[in-house]
Amino acid sequence: MTVVASPQVTPPADTVPHEASKAQLVSASLLVALPLIAVVVAIVIFWSHGIGWLDLGLGVGMYLVTGIGLSVGFHRLFTHRSFVPARWLKVTLAIAGTMGVEGSLTSWVSQHRRHHAFTDRPGDPHSPAPAGPGLADQLGGLWHAHAGWLFVHNEVNAERWSSDLQADPDLAFVSRTVVLWAVLSFLLPTLIGWVVIGTIWGALLAGLWGGVVRVALLHHVTWSTNSLCHTFGKQPFGDKDRSTNFAPLALLSFGDAWHNTHHAFPRSARHGVDPGQVDIAADMIRVFERLGWATDVHWPRPAAMNRRRARFASDQPRTKGL
Repeated sequence: MTVVASPQVTPPADTVPHEASKAQLVSASLLVALPLIAVVVAIVIFWSHGIGWLDLGLGVGMYLVTGIGLSVGFHRLFTHRSFVPARWLKVTLAIAGTMGVEGSLTSWVSQHRRHHAFTDRPGDPHSPAPAGPGLADQLGGLWHAHAGWLFVHNEVNAERWSSDLQADPDLAFVSRTVVLWAVLSFLLPTLIGWVVIGTIWGALLAGLWGGVVRVALLHHVTWSTNSLCHTFGKQPFGDKDRSTNFAPLALLSFGDAWHNTHHAFPRSARHGVDPGQVDIAADMIRVFERLGWATDVHWPRPAAMNRRRARFASDQPRTKGL
């Protein structure tokens, strides 16, 4: 596999961040604060009354569906073209990812492609690179990469970064109807709770755990890939940028936390390439391939990985941290 490095170019004007509008500041504040408030409410309810099997099942089930939609769909398929899907699978992954409530498909892909083009350099929308050597600077960079970048206006410019998705009528439709899928993401578990339990309280609890709490966890796992996986962990494939493999996040991120490997081989369908590295998204893609739903899958090539590893590895991979 050809190693793809971030181009050493001056970022164009449309990648320079600007001051956010009041509307963006309000929406970003609500996006960050409301799910966290819901988590606190859920903890209080859990402490007093526990959690029902339906609520737990909806939370886990919706997390799996929307997380796979983001990791397999938004990330490996639509951003990096790691495989070619059947049409129904393409649409299903696009909808499932949009139900993760992380913005439209074109916006998500555009920002992530920018991230790879200018990783940890000017133009990267969410690099944790600190402004100075002090601990406060380090923590400030970590916050910016995690959620602070949501409070800064970063031009999407979908024509530049995701014109291929806009040219696909199916994907353009899913992007245009982002609000519909976001609402359905909360409404679906709520309706299931109402039908199964038969009470408003049952519906609200199902919506709380299967909707808001699940979204809160999914958001912070995704944002942690931007922050923790560029700050802590190992760099077996080199330090051309700050990306790291951060094992504690691997399971919840469906394998996206093997981030140093991903930055070394962005088109690879598998990020967890070493023994014991859990990569649920790659395992799902393998299932799709065996069922004939995915073709032209870009699996890791050991020879290319060994060459790159030999270039940078010593007795132990580099380890980063504050």
